[in-house]
Amino acid sequence: MNIPGEKAKSLIERDHKYVSPCYIRPYPAVISRGFGAKVVDVDGNEFIDCTAGIAVVATGHCHPEVVKAIHAQAKKLIHMSGTDFYYPIQVELAEKLAEIVPGGKNKKVFFCNSGTEAVEASMKLARYATGREKFLAFFGAFHGRTFGALSLTASKAVQRKKFGPLLPGVVHIPYGYCYRCTYNLEYPKCDFACLDYLEDVIFTKHSPAEEFAAVVFEPIQGEGGYIIPPDGYFQRLRDIVSPHGILLVDDEVQAGMGRTGKMFAIEHWEVKPDMLALAKGIASGMPLGASVARSSLCTWKSGAHASTFGGNPVCCAAALATIKLLEAELIEHAGEMGDYMLAELKKIGEHYGFIGEVRGKGLMIAFEVVKDKKSREPAPALRNRVVVECFKKGLLILGTGDTAIRFSPPLVIKQDEASRALDILLDVLRGI
Repeated sequence: MNIPGEKAKSLIERDHKYVSPCYIRPYPAVISRGFGAKVVDVDGNEFIDCTAGIAVVATGHCHPEVVKAIHAQAKKLIHMSGTDFYYPIQVELAEKLAEIVPGGKNKKVFFCNSGTEAVEASMKLARYATGREKFLAFFGAFHGRTFGALSLTASKAVQRKKFGPLLPGVVHIPYGYCYRCTYNLEYPKCDFACLDYLEDVIFTKHSPAEEFAAVVFEPIQGEGGYIIPPDGYFQRLRDIVSPHGILLVDDEVQAGMGRTGKMFAIEHWEVKPDMLALAKGIASGMPLGASVARSSLCTWKSGAHASTFGGNPVCCAAALATIKLLEAELIEHAGEMGDYMLAELKKIGEHYGFIGEVRGKGLMIAFEVVKDKKSREPAPALRNRVVVECFKKGLLILGTGDTAIRFSPPLVIKQDEASRALDILLDVLRGI
């Protein structure tokens, strides 16, 4: 494969001239079209996409049912602003989200355009509903890049560098990252010492519990490394914070919408949050976010919060088509394909000393690249090399956390495509 080709080189040169340099771009992929789990660049090179546009195109690139729904809605109404007007499809989607989000159907939905906006809305509502100012969050978390969400984010220092002061009153604690336990303990003997830190230290030495509005968490940390806490973790978290009136705000932006083999990742642990922040996979690539909360919390008055474009009719149509496809087959398919890919990656990991923990649920899978299995010392340079070499051979993957590689393909990926992706990875590993 000639990568990047001449057309790609030309477009990258123009990009560097006119586009802000803050974007990441780990390799020169210049994509022109996509279908299912594959994309094609401007020079005609085809790739298996195991990024899904950062876990966004849940139903695959340009799923015909989603395209059909977008086209039909665009012919009728493109925009009217749900902040000031009513229109049927926004109500229909709100009703559907209230139905599928964990807990009873008595919920209300605020629509926005992205994950960070969904988190911001959840933070504002948490303060409004509780009358409290402070928030709890976790090291390794990524909740977005706007100022409130960025204040919760603690994934990489570069994301916060030079943007302070951020929102005051945010306290971070270690996450349930057992492979790299902050306290050098082992589960289950640890008895969730990382969570007991809340009562033992934060609530006694930092701030009283009654000053915290909410704890904001990802059930599986996304940009932090696809970190999956152990069983019982979220039940313990709930048991610690709920008696103090601290709300559970579940950020499902990356882990939600069927990716883990359940509609929402928190369902693996049967804990019902007070609010959920949704985006990414909700509309198969159309810009849409939502904050879904218990109706009893939605005490804010007209004009307290709004969004001109949130709940756009075309985006709502894409979301309804997406949810229909997820419920019909893709959630189950994600679970089955995830089991297959995780098992195969674990087999591969057994043969390479620089592959550490392999973990995942559904099609949210990662493995750590380390200097050796015993020390578990991160090897980010080697991780980055693997990612780039896979790109050169026709596989799109991305890093996550300090030293992990993630697989988050569209939920429509077929077994032969998944097998081909793993073959490319194996070919690259053999050449390292």
